[in-house]
Amino acid sequence: MRVFVRAFLSAALLLALAIVHSAGKAEAQQLTQRLILKDGSYQSVVKYEMQGNRVHYLSAERYEWEDIPASLIDWEATRKYNDALTSGTTHTRIVETPEEKEEREKEAANSPEVAPGLKLPGSGGVFLLDQFQGKPELAEIVQNGSEVNKNSTRKSVLRSAVNPFGSNTKAVEIKGEHGQIQSHVPRPTIFIDIDEGQQNAADLAARFRLVRLTVKKDARVVGNVKVSAGGKVTEQSSFIPASVVKQGTGDWIALTPTQNLANGEYAVVEMLSPEEMNLYVWDFGVNPGAAPNANTWRPVAAN
Repeated sequence: MRVFVRAFLSAALLLALAIVHSAGKAEAQQLTQRLILKDGSYQSVVKYEMQGNRVHYLSAERYEWEDIPASLIDWEATRKYNDALTSGTTHTRIVETPEEKEEREKEAANSPEVAPGLKLPGSGGVFLLDQFQGKPELAEIVQNGSEVNKNSTRKSVLRSAVNPFGSNTKAVEIKGEHGQIQSHVPRPTIFIDIDEGQQNAADLAARFRLVRLTVKKDARVVGNVKVSAGGKVTEQSSFIPASVVKQGTGDWIALTPTQNLANGEYAVVEMLSPEEMNLYVWDFGVNPGAAPNANTWRPVAAN
């Protein structure tokens, strides 16, 4: 009798678990939404939430919590699809305007893949390609020495010819002893797209230069660049050799040192002319043992 009771209870328990599992699957199917990306692909999600500049979502396919940079998501297309899902009209094709189509195609054409599943944003900026714990990631470098307008596009760059008065020469300094972005590899590639229109006619290799910074208390000095009272830039030592090449058909260029960089602090400087440079630089450090960079872009898993 007791054997029969145990068998009956076991069967009832298995049946209950099956019902719960089926209900869970049905609920997941009913709640499945999409995060539509700017390249036209999408992630199927049960739910999602904003965490800083990233989206934390529960994958409807893998049923695991994952993250994706918010800037990769086409929020208008995501809203339209999920609104249609709620109203039961997802079978209706969402028609984009010619302007939306043109902008989407323009950004897609300017989003080269720099590692499997990892693309640069079509809106531009300055990004360092890093490897952390064996995985590729992109870290955005913001110009040091200026308050960047958060409402402006990534390509809006504050430029100013260096022209200090009150001294015969002046070293270019930036605040802080370390850059916010630290490369964990000795030879990082920096991707640059800062122009809204046609690029400067100057040769790219002469326009963007890589320099070593000298660290002193509470500051770093662009040690190989001095500026006279008249604004003339002179080099007191060589710039670090680097290759500068165009990427694909878009506006991105890639700057890569030709040899490994020693641990320390560095910056990319923009030469506005042979005798003028951008007052604000893109600074970073090289330190394999540094803490992880915040808010990095990681590869997006293929659907």
